[in-house]
Amino acid sequence: MRPSNADRAADQLRSDPARVRAARRLRPPCGGTAALDRLTELAARLLGTATAQISMLDDVQTIAGASGLLPGEALGETPLPESLCTLTATAGAPLLAGDAPSDERLAGLPPVASGAVGAYLGVPLTDDEGHVVGVLCVTDPAPREWSGTDVATLRQLAAAVVTELQYAALTSEYERQHLRWRLAMDAGGVGTFDWDLRTGELTWDEPLMATFGYAAEDFDGTIDAFNRRLHPDDLPRVSEALRACIETRGEFEAEYRVVRPGGGTRWVQARGRALAGSDGPAARILGAAYDTTEDRSGDVRVARVLEAMPAGFYSLDHEWRFTHVNAEAERLLGSSREELLGQVIWTAFPSTVDSVFEEGFRSAVRTAQPVNFDAHYPAPLNGWYELRAWPSPEGLSVYFIEVTERKQSRERAERSAQQLALLAQVSAELAGTLDVEAATARLPRLVVPALSDFCVLTVIDADGRPRDVGTWHVDPASRPVLDRYAEVRLDVMPVTAPVARALHTGEPVAFTGNDVLDVLPPGRARDLLAVLAPASEVALPLRARGRTVGLLTLFYREGHAPSEDDVATAQDVADRAGLALDNARLYAQQQQLAEGLQRSLLTEPPQPDHAEIAVRYLPAAEAARVGGDWYDAFLQPGGATMLVIGDVVGHDTEAAAAMGQLRGLLRGIATYSAAPPAEVLRGLDASMAVLETRVLATAAVARFEQTDDDRRRGITRMRWTNAGHLPPLVVHPDGSVAELSTWKGDLLLGVDHEVVRQESVITLDQGSTVLLFTDGLVERRDADLDAGMVRLREALTELADRPLQELLDELIDRLVDGRPEDDVALVAVRLHQPDLPRPSEAGPTAVPDVLRPNPAS
Repeated sequence: MRPSNADRAADQLRSDPARVRAARRLRPPCGGTAALDRLTELAARLLGTATAQISMLDDVQTIAGASGLLPGEALGETPLPESLCTLTATAGAPLLAGDAPSDERLAGLPPVASGAVGAYLGVPLTDDEGHVVGVLCVTDPAPREWSGTDVATLRQLAAAVVTELQYAALTSEYERQHLRWRLAMDAGGVGTFDWDLRTGELTWDEPLMATFGYAAEDFDGTIDAFNRRLHPDDLPRVSEALRACIETRGEFEAEYRVVRPGGGTRWVQARGRALAGSDGPAARILGAAYDTTEDRSGDVRVARVLEAMPAGFYSLDHEWRFTHVNAEAERLLGSSREELLGQVIWTAFPSTVDSVFEEGFRSAVRTAQPVNFDAHYPAPLNGWYELRAWPSPEGLSVYFIEVTERKQSRERAERSAQQLALLAQVSAELAGTLDVEAATARLPRLVVPALSDFCVLTVIDADGRPRDVGTWHVDPASRPVLDRYAEVRLDVMPVTAPVARALHTGEPVAFTGNDVLDVLPPGRARDLLAVLAPASEVALPLRARGRTVGLLTLFYREGHAPSEDDVATAQDVADRAGLALDNARLYAQQQQLAEGLQRSLLTEPPQPDHAEIAVRYLPAAEAARVGGDWYDAFLQPGGATMLVIGDVVGHDTEAAAAMGQLRGLLRGIATYSAAPPAEVLRGLDASMAVLETRVLATAAVARFEQTDDDRRRGITRMRWTNAGHLPPLVVHPDGSVAELSTWKGDLLLGVDHEVVRQESVITLDQGSTVLLFTDGLVERRDADLDAGMVRLREALTELADRPLQELLDELIDRLVDGRPEDDVALVAVRLHQPDLPRPSEAGPTAVPDVLRPNPAS
């Protein structure tokens, strides 16, 4: 059987021993780290995917961080030929698969064949030496398209992952060094003691208790425990030395024998120092001791321990002269012990004077307490060091290790985290509002001071002209100057200027402040730029879908040059802003198109002589929700007035198209046949079935009709039917409101074309108002429909005496807060006395010519 692509890729990865060693060195402990898990969670959130994971690839795949995986999926090892990430690693570049099951490279691999992965995007993780040690990938169970922004975001996250892996590896290495340091001290048998003279408590560490033959539970923490182990011949001499140390608040030094419980005798060398209390007398004695039985000189053995230590060590006498320097200290300090011994540290290393080093060392000697600190020493060492210094009878002992790489890794990790947080904040700012241009104008406040000293944001308006819409300066006093510069600079900026070149070419341009001063004509803009005095600038285009929609210009003051990471992050900000602006443009076009389509289908109502008809339509706030609401008003051949309100199920352009079909069908049936409302809806249902219009819709139809007797009595009959719609509301002449809710509506249109539909008839006095409406007027996400109906009835009661047009406007103002969540359609009729002149606010009569009375008849 011929090997597959995955098999060949796995062989390639395993055949590179240096790469395998690099991957193993950076592979974190089982379970990874919390920081790596946070990075995968951020990857999944920024790219909107179901899962994200960090795969380490040595001779197998292990997961170092994951988001979205089921418990247990991130454990264990996976053979390289079964991993999608193996192909990504050997490619050495991002691997994109929008439809993984159809991708011949991936289709046969278990995650794809099982249906778990439908779309895959992976980016290699490369260390500083160019070895691919793993892959950061995101997946979705369903196919999807990957954009250039997705790839750029995952690349930047991959860089943060490598930084975190390197930092974790360095931290682990330093912990091992510290352990070896402690083990080296333990190997030398050095123990410490602390005798509190005020309380009498004596504290020993474990090495010292072992030297004296005590177990922790046997040591009672008193000076008697010490005296009981001293050889009787040495007790008077040692006690006298301790007494003198206490009285003089000086040094203690003694070599004595210890009689252990089994009868054996050991020699111990001890040194200590009395520390004065706040009231003057000695308060405690601190010191150290070690077994000198095997080598009574002591110095030789300790020197061997210090020489073998992986940390640097040197000691200083009371005159601050070097008295001992081990081999690691020679390497770290760049000088031999022959060069250093006898020299004063302040002379040998002049940058320690008036620095953290001098402050820490002198504090340790002054307080007789150990100190720990990190500090940077400039050139020629140019490194960061972690130091521990403690006073001794001879002077000061100093252990130190270089932590430059760890410090730089931490700084890179923090900088990367700050950049990712900035990008996340930019994304949230742009996604959290419909007013994208206003949100984009605020971006300079996020960019400064994170990426530059000051910033100007430019957008291309609808007429193709650039406009500066946002500025920010790190110095509050300079912000008004920058604002005035942004107001005038584009009006006088020549086409040869770097900013104009970036707008024209759509490519980033870096230049100096003098480059701009040289091309600006004398005047206000040039004077303001001279005051701002940028040393350098970078103009980054806002790009989207092959077009430049704006510009992000970064300004840097003298002494602050932009880094490659700063510019790359700023370009990512610019790309996101460009895409958001272009999406807003497309959104506005879609909204205008959808609204225009729907409004073109909603015609002006007729105005019969006996009634005034008013209509309103308000589209939803979201363009995609423009759709199925409609109203209608027309006259039937016999002169009766017909009002219709309806709502096609769905909120999209398909719903809008279906609405147009149903509205046209209903109009045709009603105006040709003069059928009553129930028959009109029955005919519409039948037509929908024959034409296979597979939609559902609600509708309410009301017909206003009068007999001669009705005219004489001043009444109008309303015949109406309801296919699952909200019932009409009637406002009587006295201002009371009636909801026609005792009669329940029939089935929705499109459910059963053979259903028998019912009609109701009510009698209305002249001056009554009837309102038909869609649920967008009363329904809210934060309140139920009943509460909305209560608000509507209350508003109608208060507005009953208003002119009809004003009444509808006030209803919308009170019940709809800004742009509604759903479409709102209203149609209302107010009945007038036929024997009285038509009210002026109702406007002139307007009916089709075919229905006008014939003057000759």
